[in-house]
Amino acid sequence: MTSLNITGTFYPKYRAINPSFEPETFSCAERTVSRLLTTGTSSAHPGILLGKVQSGKTRTFISVIALAFDNGYDIAIVLSKNSTALIDQTIKRLRNEFRPFLENEDVAIYDIMKSPDSFTTWELNSKLIFVAKKQSDNLRRLSTLVSEKCPAMSSRRVLIVDDEADNASVGYTKRDGVVDANKIAAQVSALRSHFEKTSFLQVTATPYALYLQPDDIEVANVAEFRPTRPAFTELVHVPKTYVGGETYFGMDAQDDATLEGMVHRTVSAAELERLKKHDGRAVKLTDVLTSSAVEGYRGALVTFIVGGCIQRINGAAAGVSPKKLRYSFLLHSEAGKPSHDWQSILTHSIVDAFRAVAEQNNGVFSLLTQTAYEDLARSLNLDGKPIPALDATQRAVKQALTGDEITIATVNSDEDVASLLDDSGQLKLRSPLNIFVGGQVLDRGVTLSNLIGFFYGRRPNKFQQDTVLQHSRMYGYRRPDLAVTRFYTSSGIRRAMFQMEEFDQILRDAILSGATDGGSNVVQFIRQAGDGSIVPCSPSKILLSSTQTLRPFKRLLPIGFQSGYRTGANAIAPVVSALDAEIEQLCGFDRNEPSLVALDDALRLLSAIEPTLSFGDDDDAPSFDWTAAKLALRYLSGLHPDDKKKGKVLLWASHGRESMRMAGTSSHATYIETPDSEKTEGRLAKEYAINHPILFLLRQEGLKKLGWNGTAFYWPIIRAQKNTPSAIFSSQTVAD
Repeated sequence: MTSLNITGTFYPKYRAINPSFEPETFSCAERTVSRLLTTGTSSAHPGILLGKVQSGKTRTFISVIALAFDNGYDIAIVLSKNSTALIDQTIKRLRNEFRPFLENEDVAIYDIMKSPDSFTTWELNSKLIFVAKKQSDNLRRLSTLVSEKCPAMSSRRVLIVDDEADNASVGYTKRDGVVDANKIAAQVSALRSHFEKTSFLQVTATPYALYLQPDDIEVANVAEFRPTRPAFTELVHVPKTYVGGETYFGMDAQDDATLEGMVHRTVSAAELERLKKHDGRAVKLTDVLTSSAVEGYRGALVTFIVGGCIQRINGAAAGVSPKKLRYSFLLHSEAGKPSHDWQSILTHSIVDAFRAVAEQNNGVFSLLTQTAYEDLARSLNLDGKPIPALDATQRAVKQALTGDEITIATVNSDEDVASLLDDSGQLKLRSPLNIFVGGQVLDRGVTLSNLIGFFYGRRPNKFQQDTVLQHSRMYGYRRPDLAVTRFYTSSGIRRAMFQMEEFDQILRDAILSGATDGGSNVVQFIRQAGDGSIVPCSPSKILLSSTQTLRPFKRLLPIGFQSGYRTGANAIAPVVSALDAEIEQLCGFDRNEPSLVALDDALRLLSAIEPTLSFGDDDDAPSFDWTAAKLALRYLSGLHPDDKKKGKVLLWASHGRESMRMAGTSSHATYIETPDSEKTEGRLAKEYAINHPILFLLRQEGLKKLGWNGTAFYWPIIRAQKNTPSAIFSSQTVAD
């Protein structure tokens, strides 16, 4: 076994000049280099450095490079996202981190597009770092340098670091039955073949494309294309001060009474549409402080200004210099420049109008600030943080508005980003309160310090997990500001992000448990077979855009629907009456324990309930996939370890329920999503649903005063059993 050298020329000095790095960061680097030296990574099986969005991945892979230079590596190639601003940021970061070595000429760092055409033997005696975009011209120049201009380089030991590895460096498409490697993926694959001794490390926070590629893919447009599957995975250390998906979209965030739940604020899908372009009929710029058309965005801006002022008051009281107390807000809802122009006009109009009522001591100013103050005070109280007096906060807000302490900037191109980045690679905060209106250039790699307000409205036709998570600029070392942080989006987008976090956590749990050895068996994937049964499958056979996670006690239920009518052509009263009789016979109502019934009985009940509930086109109320729910129940019922007990479902019913249809104004949801309770249904599931799934049927009175159509109906809830293996499930499959 190769012995790891941690006392060489580079690594000890690098550690010494970075005393703020936590010891776990260096431990991760040491484990990673050890694995690179001993595992024998190949083109088909690179190492993975898996972090979280804005969690310290860059500092970790730079630590890896420093240690690799002491362990026989001569050249490091850093492949970065196709963005001029981020290339500049990466080079700036590398030169800053390696400054002592650059001054001694022990290391040279080059943008590949600005590097010499060739290198002398003397130059090759120094350690070299090349930074290249994952873009055709960059990769072509890098390949030409090694294969033609400076072939001596090919014999040097090389570490290729693929930053944001899932972004452009893997993948393939299928057209007319022929699979082609994506152009950049093919070029990266070719680059790996030019070196005799290469280690390959991919760095990402969203590794789905890497783990989910099939092993046996064949492509038609290149001679050789090797799917990128991990040989090993090392997890980047995440400090306690980090705020990420678990905070925003974990279990605690589903409870409005928690600090995590209070972060969320719901914006109607209609208002997000209004932010796309100016419609004078819907939004009058003279009424921006009172119009309901922009209620969500107005509230977001006011809450940001009030929250920033509260943090500045508390920070100054703690002895922090006011110059360092700067905060940011981001509006990221559209990719196009015309939308950004309109959003900038709207933002300026709201802030200007807010300033005007502050100068006039208008009652509107008092009302807006007090509403935001009371909201923030509740979360500050939950977090045990000081709450400045209302009058002191209002004075600070007035000073911020009238004292030119608010900056508004539009960022919609690489050039904009480059001009706004500071020496650390973060967007410059020029004022105490900074509002950024931006597009997709503000996703991967661009950091906004002290971000306490994020208004997010990007809704692609099909959510791509890696893309949406990388939009989450509110992640990072933000725990001290969490109480005044707010995240604004629609219920539909938030629900998708909750599901993405669940998917992400399942994958990470599998990695932690060692289930990813060899880059396979990360998590079980299941789909519907041609005969209707549920079978394990390759990830390539399911559509990830229509997946559902299955895990212990996972709930599957419809939300946002409306009940049918008592009478008329499609009356549901007779259906409900027939269900009453069948359920009474199968399990009764409100019994002390559930009854065990045949799967076919449970499926028949679900099929009878399905037409009694209707779904509209509301973004906040997605249609319920009844087929997927039934298939999931079929799958879960077949998991019992005793073959004789497979195909059974626990059934429990209750009547007289009076759940409301709409959630309260303080909730982050639009519709009620919890007709069940942990005290009753949760307790029954945890006590009885050990090896069998459980189906709850909650008979609602359906009263008009509660938002329903005035007749009783059944609200079904499926809960997976305790002994459910983590799985990714889809009722939709790709063609073989």
